[in-house]
Amino acid sequence: MLTLVTGCRGRVGTTLTALLHQCGHSVRAASRNAAELTPPPGVPAVTCDLGDPGTFPAALEGVDSVFLYAEPAHIDAFVTAARAAGVRHIVLLSSSSVLAPDPAANPIAAAHHAVEQALLASPLTTTLLRPGAFATNAYGWAGSFRAGRPVDLPYPRSEGSPIHESDIAEAALAALTDPALQGAAHHLTGPASLSAAEQVRILAAATGTPVTVNEVTPAAWKESMASFMPAGVADGLLDYWATTDGTPAEVADGVEKLTGHPARTFATWAAEHAAAFRP
Repeated sequence: MLTLVTGCRGRVGTTLTALLHQCGHSVRAASRNAAELTPPPGVPAVTCDLGDPGTFPAALEGVDSVFLYAEPAHIDAFVTAARAAGVRHIVLLSSSSVLAPDPAANPIAAAHHAVEQALLASPLTTTLLRPGAFATNAYGWAGSFRAGRPVDLPYPRSEGSPIHESDIAEAALAALTDPALQGAAHHLTGPASLSAAEQVRILAAATGTPVTVNEVTPAAWKESMASFMPAGVADGLLDYWATTDGTPAEVADGVEKLTGHPARTFATWAAEHAAAFRP
């Protein structure tokens, strides 16, 4: 059986490709530009641009299962090409944001929701992985850490349960290789609810950098992000943080159910990635 892993420039796709290869599974690494990939020796790299349906047939040739990122632009064409190639199973990297009321109207959830709906309407077996906030979101604070500046937070008491990218990759490995886990939706989180300020403190301890938190207004934060993200996405994040301000985040057991081990802590992630935050 051959698995196509899309998004192999990202941390989850890269880790998953290596895990499949290590476990003896046939895997093909895919990204928008195959020349930019460095998969493990013996793993072929192919171009699969989810924004270009012309790249789908060759990437999917001979493939049995797919690990898919949630890009809605040409999802119907992808489903058509997957069916024509004989694909039987798709594991979608979705988002727990789809669990919010009216996800189609949520700027963060909408893309994931659209892809979920297209896959569920198809005859393909579909497994949904719905992680919450990624621990890697903390990279957004790395510049402040390296410069020794306070981290600007509009809602420092907003809580989340950040998940380690390796746990997502291991959950995907289980879903791709164990038929008993396929065709279901799995909510994935880290093992504890932490406020944004607590995450900054954990990173400060891991890096040995005495960085503090500076509470800013939502308007000031949105202005500072204007060159990095669309206004609608910024508004969606601010709305989410406002609703989770001081409210413990849900902690789900999806990682342990799929992988057999507890989810890694944010402190573990911080220790492993501390170098990116040091001056």
